Amino acid sequence: MKRKGNLYHKIISIENLRLADNLAQKGKSKQYGVILHNERKESNLAVLHQMLFSKIYHTSNYDVFKVFEPKERLVYRLPYFPDRITHHAIMNVLEPIFVACFTKDSYSCIKKRGIHALANNLKTALKDVPGTIYCLKLDIKKFYPSIDHSILKNLLRKKFKDTDLLWLLDEIIDSAPGLPIGNYLSQYLANFYLTYFDHWIKEVLKIKHYFRYADDIVILHQDKRQLHSILHQIKLYLSSQLRLTVKENYQVFPVATRGIDFVGYVFFHTHTLLRKRIKQNFARMLANNPNQQSIAAYKGWAKHADTHHLLKKLIPNDPIQGP
Repeated sequence: MKRKGNLYHKIISIENLRLADNLAQKGKSKQYGVILHNERKESNLAVLHQMLFSKIYHTSNYDVFKVFEPKERLVYRLPYFPDRITHHAIMNVLEPIFVACFTKDSYSCIKKRGIHALANNLKTALKDVPGTIYCLKLDIKKFYPSIDHSILKNLLRKKFKDTDLLWLLDEIIDSAPGLPIGNYLSQYLANFYLTYFDHWIKEVLKIKHYFRYADDIVILHQDKRQLHSILHQIKLYLSSQLRLTVKENYQVFPVATRGIDFVGYVFFHTHTLLRKRIKQNFARMLANNPNQQSIAAYKGWAKHADTHHLLKKLIPNDPIQGP
């Protein structure tokens, strides 16, 4: 991968900071921090530019809180000004560089490569029935909190040679343990942390059917024993190269009898179903608090699966479904 330089001045330019501010505000105009910032918007951006130019910027204190859906985890929240603007300013410049070095097999937090793109590509892969008899499904134990700062910084230095940019990225990386869930920048750094692993999977192990969404991984193969060998090699790579651990709940199983429960769907060779919990939440919403926005969101999920009969049962009078 060719190393990139001469980027920091683009990130800290007033024009880029204004663009970052506009992007960061989308859908958040009523948040207190945004309202407060907008009272002195131009002077704030001038201050932020000077902080970054003089390299006196420091990440603000985090507001840390727990969420329990879809699972219990700590979420880190930064003030809108100066931090969230700074993160967007960085990604305005770095996003295309990161995306260009990702393999086509990673999907999380990448434009046009979200859950439904993954679902469509996985369904296409399953048309190769002889080559997808068995599935290896695994994820990484406490992925975001386990990301090693020194390894991440070394990986970034393989991609970037701009010392000012690396100073800013180091400052943000060192502001919390691991990578804090909630930071806009974290999702891209997490993807980048596994990018060399992705290339190893594709170019060294030469695995044809490989799908990664954040730290959730699915590999398809015709040989069950080969999948166990691949699992062993993955464990060694993640441990030795990235100081990560595969969760003990990994599975190797036949696709035809169990289906692949992944990114909200259950995939078979012949059809695709919605995950049971999503169906239950859909039915609960319709029973307790139905509204057009929520119904449209669930129908958006449903259209990527074989759900005609499910929708007829849940929404019998929907004119779109027909008789």
